[in-house]
Amino acid sequence: MIVPKLFSGLSIKTFLSKMREVQIFAFSTSSSNATIPITLRTVTKRMGVDNSVASFTVPFGATINMDGTAIMQGTATIFIANVYGIDLGVTEYLTVILMSVLASIGTAGVPGVGLIMLSMVFSQVGLPIEGIGLILGVDRILDMLRTAVNVGGDAAVTSIVAKSENKMNVAIYNDPHAGAKDVFDGHIDEENEREFSKVFSDGMMGSDYDDIDRRR
Repeated sequence: MIVPKLFSGLSIKTFLSKMREVQIFAFSTSSSNATIPITLRTVTKRMGVDNSVASFTVPFGATINMDGTAIMQGTATIFIANVYGIDLGVTEYLTVILMSVLASIGTAGVPGVGLIMLSMVFSQVGLPIEGIGLILGVDRILDMLRTAVNVGGDAAVTSIVAKSENKMNVAIYNDPHAGAKDVFDGHIDEENEREFSKVFSDGMMGSDYDDIDRRR
């Protein structure tokens, strides 16, 4: 979570506060893909990120930015190696790092898929795949936790990219109440409903959608 502060100078406290509901939703669903709509609305309405940036980085991040999954797979591999008394050398540790990253990129954003990719990591370092049974009982909780980490990473990268490209309204980001009602109470007024209907009927995305907002 120090990444937004380090690369963009944005407040970590503000970031965590505005991402709280998104991470709770991700925790309850264990699905990065299911969280995409609320993540999009949070980064655009609550953090002031331009839709032309968010509409690309958030879905893209939900597909390949599985940092929580990579952490889990590396930790699980070392845990199972210790349980079976198997010593891992430097080469094996480097293999674990590489395979965890590659496996996390290829993991689908749905619940429970991390265990399937974990078996690939185990086979590469010579661990018994049966060891996954020791993790299976608590994997649901682990899945919820790593999904919350995944969506946090998506939003962090989105805010960094938007800030570096001058596609972010910092005043909205620093306003603790900005967009809170619009994102979380499920209410859409008539004006926004007409706007969304026009966007969907015309098939407009990204910058085209922003052009409507600027003309209003």
